[in-house]
Amino acid sequence: MSKEELKKVSDSKVTKSIKKGEPIFEEGEKLDGVYCIRNGISKLSKLSANGKDQIVKLASKGDVIGQRSVVAEENVNLSAVAVSDMEVCFIPKEHIVSTLQTNPNFTLEVLRHMAHDLKEADDVVVNMSQKNVKQRVAEAFLYLKSNYGEDEDGFLTLTLSREDISNVVGTAVESCIRIISEFKKKGFLKTSGKKIGIIDERALKELAEGF
Repeated sequence: MSKEELKKVSDSKVTKSIKKGEPIFEEGEKLDGVYCIRNGISKLSKLSANGKDQIVKLASKGDVIGQRSVVAEENVNLSAVAVSDMEVCFIPKEHIVSTLQTNPNFTLEVLRHMAHDLKEADDVVVNMSQKNVKQRVAEAFLYLKSNYGEDEDGFLTLTLSREDISNVVGTAVESCIRIISEFKKKGFLKTSGKKIGIIDERALKELAEGF
Protein backbone atom coordinates (compact mmCIF):
# COMPACT_ATOMS: atom_id res chain seq x y z
CA MET A 1 0.00 0.00 0.00
CA SER A 2 1.05 3.60 -0.59
CA LYS A 3 1.43 5.98 2.35
CA GLU A 4 -1.86 7.61 1.37
CA GLU A 5 -3.68 4.26 1.26
CA LEU A 6 -2.18 3.22 4.60
CA LYS A 7 -3.30 6.50 6.17
CA LYS A 8 -6.88 5.96 4.94
CA VAL A 9 -6.90 2.46 6.45
CA SER A 10 -5.32 3.69 9.69
CA ASP A 11 -7.85 6.52 10.01
CA SER A 12 -10.76 4.13 9.40
CA LYS A 13 -9.76 1.25 11.69
CA VAL A 14 -11.50 0.64 15.00
CA THR A 15 -9.74 -1.16 17.85
CA LYS A 16 -11.85 -3.66 19.79
CA SER A 17 -11.18 -5.70 22.92
CA ILE A 18 -12.54 -9.25 22.88
CA LYS A 19 -12.75 -11.31 26.08
CA LYS A 20 -11.82 -14.99 26.18
CA GLY A 21 -14.79 -17.06 25.00
CA GLU A 22 -16.46 -14.19 23.14
CA PRO A 23 -17.14 -14.44 19.38
CA ILE A 24 -15.51 -12.07 16.89
CA PHE A 25 -17.95 -13.22 14.21
CA GLU A 26 -20.18 -16.24 13.69
CA GLU A 27 -20.64 -18.59 10.76
CA GLY A 28 -23.22 -17.25 8.30
CA GLU A 29 -22.72 -13.57 9.16
CA LYS A 30 -22.23 -10.93 6.47
CA LEU A 31 -19.02 -9.11 7.37
CA ASP A 32 -18.64 -5.38 6.84
CA GLY A 33 -14.85 -5.55 7.08
CA VAL A 34 -11.82 -7.58 8.11
CA TYR A 35 -10.16 -8.11 11.49
CA CYS A 36 -6.43 -7.79 12.14
CA ILE A 37 -5.25 -9.45 15.33
CA ARG A 38 -3.02 -7.22 17.47
CA ASN A 39 -2.89 -9.49 20.53
CA GLY A 40 -4.36 -12.81 21.61
CA ILE A 41 -5.50 -15.95 19.81
CA SER A 42 -8.74 -16.90 18.06
CA LYS A 43 -10.03 -20.30 16.97
CA LEU A 44 -11.66 -20.50 13.55
CA SER A 45 -14.17 -23.32 13.38
CA LYS A 46 -17.01 -24.73 11.30
CA LEU A 47 -20.13 -26.41 12.63
CA SER A 48 -20.63 -29.86 11.10
CA ALA A 49 -23.96 -31.50 10.28
CA ASN A 50 -23.90 -33.42 13.58
CA GLY A 51 -23.53 -30.19 15.58
CA LYS A 52 -19.83 -30.62 16.39
CA ASP A 53 -17.32 -27.81 15.92
CA GLN A 54 -14.27 -28.56 13.77
CA ILE A 55 -11.44 -26.14 14.48
CA VAL A 56 -9.65 -25.50 11.20
CA LYS A 57 -7.16 -22.86 12.29
CA LEU A 58 -5.77 -20.89 15.23
CA ALA A 59 -5.18 -17.24 14.33
CA SER A 60 -2.81 -15.05 16.35
CA LYS A 61 -0.93 -11.72 16.35
CA GLY A 62 -0.44 -10.38 12.82
CA ASP A 63 -3.11 -12.58 11.21
CA VAL A 64 -6.01 -11.15 9.23
CA ILE A 65 -9.37 -12.92 9.43
CA GLY A 66 -12.57 -12.47 7.44
CA GLN A 67 -10.85 -11.37 4.22
CA ARG A 68 -12.18 -14.25 2.07
CA SER A 69 -15.76 -13.35 2.95
CA VAL A 70 -15.16 -9.68 2.16
CA VAL A 71 -13.36 -10.31 -1.15
CA ALA A 72 -15.88 -12.95 -2.32
CA GLU A 73 -18.84 -10.93 -1.01
CA GLU A 74 -20.18 -14.05 0.71
CA ASN A 75 -21.41 -14.80 4.20
CA VAL A 76 -18.52 -15.90 6.37
CA ASN A 77 -17.90 -19.66 6.27
CA LEU A 78 -16.35 -20.00 9.74
CA SER A 79 -16.89 -18.78 13.28
CA ALA A 80 -14.11 -16.93 15.12
CA VAL A 81 -14.03 -17.14 18.93
CA ALA A 82 -11.35 -15.79 21.27
CA VAL A 83 -9.41 -18.49 23.15
CA SER A 84 -7.61 -15.78 25.12
CA ASP A 85 -8.28 -12.10 25.75
CA MET A 86 -7.75 -10.32 22.45
CA GLU A 87 -7.23 -6.93 20.89
CA VAL A 88 -8.27 -6.66 17.23
CA CYS A 89 -8.46 -3.89 14.64
CA PHE A 90 -11.55 -3.76 12.46
CA ILE A 91 -11.02 -2.30 8.98
CA PRO A 92 -14.21 -1.41 7.04
CA LYS A 93 -14.87 -3.31 3.83
CA GLU A 94 -14.95 -0.26 1.54
CA HIS A 95 -11.29 0.60 2.18
CA ILE A 96 -10.19 -2.96 1.40
CA VAL A 97 -12.30 -3.24 -1.77
CA SER A 98 -11.31 0.17 -3.17
CA THR A 99 -7.60 -0.62 -2.67
CA LEU A 100 -8.05 -4.03 -4.34
CA GLN A 101 -9.55 -2.27 -7.35
CA THR A 102 -6.77 0.31 -7.71
CA ASN A 103 -3.58 -1.31 -6.37
CA PRO A 104 -2.43 -4.49 -8.19
CA ASN A 105 0.44 -5.10 -5.74
CA PHE A 106 -1.99 -5.13 -2.82
CA THR A 107 -4.34 -7.43 -4.75
CA LEU A 108 -1.47 -9.85 -5.41
CA GLU A 109 -0.53 -9.93 -1.71
CA VAL A 110 -4.15 -10.65 -0.72
CA LEU A 111 -4.26 -13.48 -3.29
CA ARG A 112 -1.02 -14.92 -1.89
CA HIS A 113 -2.43 -14.76 1.63
CA MET A 114 -5.62 -16.54 0.56
CA ALA A 115 -3.61 -19.15 -1.36
CA HIS A 116 -1.62 -19.84 1.83
CA ASP A 117 -4.90 -20.33 3.72
CA LEU A 118 -6.05 -22.80 1.04
CA LYS A 119 -2.79 -24.74 1.42
CA GLU A 120 -3.33 -24.95 5.19
CA ALA A 121 -6.90 -26.17 4.58
CA ASP A 122 -5.55 -28.84 2.19
CA ASP A 123 -3.12 -30.01 4.88
CA VAL A 124 -5.97 -30.30 7.40
CA VAL A 125 -7.97 -32.46 4.96
CA VAL A 126 -4.98 -34.74 4.28
CA ASN A 127 -4.20 -35.14 7.99
CA MET A 128 -7.82 -35.97 8.81
CA SER A 129 -7.99 -38.63 6.10
CA GLN A 130 -4.53 -40.20 6.31
CA LYS A 131 -3.50 -40.00 9.97
CA ASN A 132 -5.09 -41.79 12.90
CA VAL A 133 -6.34 -39.97 16.00
CA LYS A 134 -3.17 -40.57 18.07
CA GLN A 135 -1.01 -39.17 15.27
CA ARG A 136 -3.23 -36.10 14.99
CA VAL A 137 -3.17 -35.48 18.77
CA ALA A 138 0.65 -35.77 18.79
CA GLU A 139 0.86 -33.37 15.85
CA ALA A 140 -1.48 -30.89 17.56
CA PHE A 141 0.78 -30.65 20.64
CA LEU A 142 3.88 -30.24 18.46
CA TYR A 143 2.10 -27.46 16.55
CA LEU A 144 1.15 -25.67 19.78
CA LYS A 145 4.74 -25.79 21.05
CA SER A 146 6.24 -24.72 17.72
CA ASN A 147 3.86 -21.79 17.19
CA TYR A 148 3.13 -20.55 20.72
CA GLY A 149 6.03 -21.83 22.82
CA GLU A 150 6.30 -22.93 26.45
CA ASP A 151 6.25 -21.18 29.82
CA GLU A 152 9.13 -21.27 32.31
CA ASP A 153 7.77 -24.51 33.81
CA GLY A 154 7.75 -26.32 30.48
CA PHE A 155 4.00 -26.18 29.89
CA LEU A 156 2.50 -25.06 26.59
CA THR A 157 1.86 -21.31 26.64
CA LEU A 158 -1.48 -21.70 24.88
CA THR A 159 -3.81 -23.69 27.13
CA LEU A 160 -6.64 -25.22 25.11
CA SER A 161 -9.52 -27.05 26.74
CA ARG A 162 -9.74 -30.80 26.15
CA GLU A 163 -12.84 -30.07 24.05
CA ASP A 164 -10.91 -27.61 21.86
CA ILE A 165 -8.08 -30.12 21.39
CA SER A 166 -10.62 -32.77 20.35
CA ASN A 167 -12.17 -30.27 17.92
CA VAL A 168 -8.75 -29.55 16.40
CA VAL A 169 -8.03 -33.23 15.73
CA GLY A 170 -11.60 -34.25 14.89
CA THR A 171 -12.41 -36.79 17.59
CA ALA A 172 -14.66 -37.21 20.64
CA VAL A 173 -13.62 -35.47 23.86
CA GLU A 174 -13.53 -38.81 25.69
CA SER A 175 -11.14 -40.26 23.11
CA CYS A 176 -8.90 -37.19 23.35
CA ILE A 177 -8.77 -37.45 27.16
CA ARG A 178 -7.83 -41.16 26.94
CA ILE A 179 -5.02 -40.44 24.47
CA ILE A 180 -3.61 -37.62 26.62
CA SER A 181 -3.69 -39.97 29.62
CA GLU A 182 -1.89 -42.65 27.58
CA PHE A 183 0.75 -40.15 26.39
CA LYS A 184 1.26 -39.08 30.01
CA LYS A 185 1.77 -42.70 31.18
CA LYS A 186 4.31 -43.25 28.39
CA GLY A 187 6.25 -40.16 29.46
CA PHE A 188 5.46 -38.12 26.34
CA LEU A 189 3.49 -35.43 28.20
CA LYS A 190 2.99 -33.94 31.64
CA THR A 191 -0.14 -32.24 32.94
CA SER A 192 -1.09 -29.86 35.72
CA GLY A 193 -4.80 -29.13 35.77
CA LYS A 194 -5.64 -27.85 32.28
CA LYS A 195 -1.98 -27.23 31.47
CA ILE A 196 -0.09 -29.68 29.25
CA GLY A 197 3.66 -29.88 28.68
CA ILE A 198 5.77 -31.91 26.28
CA ILE A 199 8.41 -34.13 27.90
CA ASP A 200 9.51 -36.32 24.96
CA GLU A 201 9.25 -34.23 21.78
CA ARG A 202 11.14 -36.80 19.71
CA ALA A 203 8.68 -39.56 20.60
CA LEU A 204 5.74 -37.34 19.63
CA LYS A 205 7.40 -36.48 16.29
CA GLU A 206 8.04 -40.13 15.53
CA LEU A 207 4.44 -40.98 16.37
CA ALA A 208 3.06 -38.10 14.29
CA GLU A 209 5.18 -39.18 11.31
CA GLY A 210 4.01 -42.80 11.60
CA PHE A 211 7.19 -44.43 12.94
